[in-house]
Amino acid sequence: MSSNPDREPEASAASRPSTPNLVGTEKEVVRRGEPGYESARTEAVWNGLTPDRFPEVIVRVAAERDIPQVLDRAREEGLRVSVRSGGHNWSGSQLRDGALLLDLSRLQHCAIDAGSSTATVGPGVTGSTFAAQLSRHGLAFPTGHCPTVALGGYLLSGGLGWNSRELGPACQYVEEIEAVTADGSTVTCSETENADLFWAARGAGPGFFAVVTRFRLRLLPHPGSIMTASFTFALNEAEQVGEWALRAARDSPPSVETNLVLTASGPARGSSGPGPRLRIESSAFAATPEAAGEALAPLAGCPFAERALDLQPAQPTAFRSLYEGAGSTWPPEHRYAVDTLWSTETYETQLARSARLIARSPSEHSLVLIPVEPVAPDPDGLRDMAFSALGESYVAPFAVWADPAADETNTRWLREGMDELDPHGTGSHYIAETDLEAGASRARRSFAPADWERLRQVRARWDPSGLFQDYLTP
Repeated sequence: MSSNPDREPEASAASRPSTPNLVGTEKEVVRRGEPGYESARTEAVWNGLTPDRFPEVIVRVAAERDIPQVLDRAREEGLRVSVRSGGHNWSGSQLRDGALLLDLSRLQHCAIDAGSSTATVGPGVTGSTFAAQLSRHGLAFPTGHCPTVALGGYLLSGGLGWNSRELGPACQYVEEIEAVTADGSTVTCSETENADLFWAARGAGPGFFAVVTRFRLRLLPHPGSIMTASFTFALNEAEQVGEWALRAARDSPPSVETNLVLTASGPARGSSGPGPRLRIESSAFAATPEAAGEALAPLAGCPFAERALDLQPAQPTAFRSLYEGAGSTWPPEHRYAVDTLWSTETYETQLARSARLIARSPSEHSLVLIPVEPVAPDPDGLRDMAFSALGESYVAPFAVWADPAADETNTRWLREGMDELDPHGTGSHYIAETDLEAGASRARRSFAPADWERLRQVRARWDPSGLFQDYLTP
């Protein structure tokens, strides 16, 4: 990866030639039954729980110029195409039976133009790598919370990342994409060029019907100060303490990101034992340490602090440390089943339900994440994109375990828990992280009805023969 703050701004994607990826020189092709196939299949999924789905052929491209040839090959062999950037989709939707899996993970080109506060990146660049590159130029971007999430799938799904309560979804900072379409053409898309495909690329997620090879991104100033604070309580304190934390979080400036994390276990203190916990985590992004500290003031004055099992007062941090903390929460060697819920019910209602759910988790590693207002509101409806927030509250349960023999037990805990969080079956989902195998309506209910219909129409125009796989369903 490279960047040069002193070079001239890049030409537009429409006028510049495609340049090859700098990582690797030859594409790798492996068919089912050949040596190396199973390792390629499992490596295509970050989750330790690899689905029992088997592509016919896996192609890891080394350069953008490989992609039209790969699509030609799929058409000749009558194979549908699925796409992988970093493999973080919890459902493993990139693995499809009898398909051609197009692996973009080696497309890691990154060019930062500090003068125009823009960057052009490949889909395989990870959020932590990109954040580190940007930091050297005094710039930032709302990258995903987990350090190894690649930008391709993250941006296509909308992107709820660091400081999104203030900044909004990451996809709104995508100014232009370059994509290879089903007929093998390379097209540039923006709000003024191929606008319908550009609209879909900002939120369609794993059902997107082209191969994005480049994203041109608008960058933001690096926050002058990041400060974090956290409190941990026994689960029996969750309702009282959690309701206070929800009020304090909503009273905080938009630049404060607060998560309520209900964990199945936690560190012991004295005789309290390592039982379920409520952890309140807050991060403030501001111009100065004074401003960051002031932004955290509503949470700093916790009236229950003397009952905390652990208390970390506000302290300076950096994106690197944020990523280290997130990485320890989601270790790659574990197995995961995850779902999401946008709901019209209150955070307080969902907090109480989540506490009951985590109390009976079959795995000590599982958690329920409740981000408070995880995306900036859009009162004027100015964002023309497929992504939209679809509820007043948001909750994401994570079944996390290590033993393959416990797959069924933990998946059942998640799905029964989702029924309890959404007892009337009226909630919606976030396409990036929803359990697509839990129900045939999961993908449809990740979009507003009008947006779902528009996605169908745009797909029919750009992929009339159905070369690209649609959303995964049971």
